[in-house]
Amino acid sequence: MITKPIIAKLNELYKEETLEAQRLRYENAIKAYKEYFGSEGENIRIFSAPGRTEVGGNHTDHNCGKVLAASVDLDIVAIVEPIEEPVVAIKSEGFEENRIELSDLNVVESEKNTANALLRGVAKGFKDKGFKTGGFKAYTVSNVLKGSGLSSSAAFEVLIGTIFSYIYNDGKISPVKIAQISQYAENVYFGKPSGLMDQMACSVGGFVGIDFKDTDSPIIENVNVDFDSFKHALCIVDTKGDHADLTPEYAAIPNEMKAIAEYFSVNTLRQICKQDIILNINALREKFGDRAVLRAIHFFEENKRVDKLINALKRNDFQAFLDSINESGNSSYKYLQNVYSSSDVKHQGLSIGLNIAEYALQRKGASRVHGGGFAGTIQAFVPFELIKEFKMEMEKVFGKDSCHVLKIRPFGGCEVQLADER
Repeated sequence: MITKPIIAKLNELYKEETLEAQRLRYENAIKAYKEYFGSEGENIRIFSAPGRTEVGGNHTDHNCGKVLAASVDLDIVAIVEPIEEPVVAIKSEGFEENRIELSDLNVVESEKNTANALLRGVAKGFKDKGFKTGGFKAYTVSNVLKGSGLSSSAAFEVLIGTIFSYIYNDGKISPVKIAQISQYAENVYFGKPSGLMDQMACSVGGFVGIDFKDTDSPIIENVNVDFDSFKHALCIVDTKGDHADLTPEYAAIPNEMKAIAEYFSVNTLRQICKQDIILNINALREKFGDRAVLRAIHFFEENKRVDKLINALKRNDFQAFLDSINESGNSSYKYLQNVYSSSDVKHQGLSIGLNIAEYALQRKGASRVHGGGFAGTIQAFVPFELIKEFKMEMEKVFGKDSCHVLKIRPFGGCEVQLADER
């Protein structure tokens, strides 16, 4: 695993056609930093942490399963200066300043679901691991869509961990450690029971296969592939669903899977096999209900699909890759059942999006629910020749700029060098 600092240039992080806009974005962020903090900016450093897309392994990570994810070219950028005072102060564009004292890293119940909780949690995670922390002030700008399944909270956590690593630990803390600390912050301080996939994909970068059988030492595999050679684009479509009050829906998935596991006196489904479910299916249905059983079956099949996806990419068999993406979407809809909320059947934006995708793709490409589900986004792999039509059909329903055509980014959390690359 990489443990040396990654210094990236803009043309390594973003699509060529967006480079001028990205330069302007960075220049405006530096200007805003100087104006807000009243600083000359003599010691500024620049960091970036990407959003992520889940490619395979829908809701498998929390039961020690396998996932395939990738970092994308939507990111959070931070303009940072270290300070001697043991304080972290972050002004995020469009939001009030967040500030914590590094001398007080206890959980604050009133901070749950806030950025302050994430700051405090990441700092505490660093301290508990024996790593150094220190004060800094930062101005951040983000184009990672909130509630999009691109993991804006994980990107923020990884950004903070990357800043601590590079400024106070010579950039030598591994992306895996930063991801684990970030998950700790989200679980314990923020109060969201997420798995480790989001943080790992944001931190490691590129196409990443992750096996969480041992969560303390997950097996990480970078899948090196020239994605553009497949002549398909990755599209994320925001169906404008509302994530409010959906935490119980998300929490029910790991809870039901783990309840099935506990029937066999183990903690997670990874410790048993599908045959255990089949042999005991009547007792499990009676005790836990059919949905829990179906979700457990999804887990085992989805784990196999992750291997199929990775192997397909390795041998450049893109049709097999697309077939597995469609299979994943089908399983998520029918067995995992996270495409719409059972308590609000009136609103099914993801279902509408998937239906439009099938029409627009003309039996080509692939589409599936993206991320946690229930609301938010769908993912599609769209042939280059259909991108314009696909985007048009989606935006007829979900509005202008609801369809995002993304680049797979090769780096996770990193420092950015603003060199003249023209």
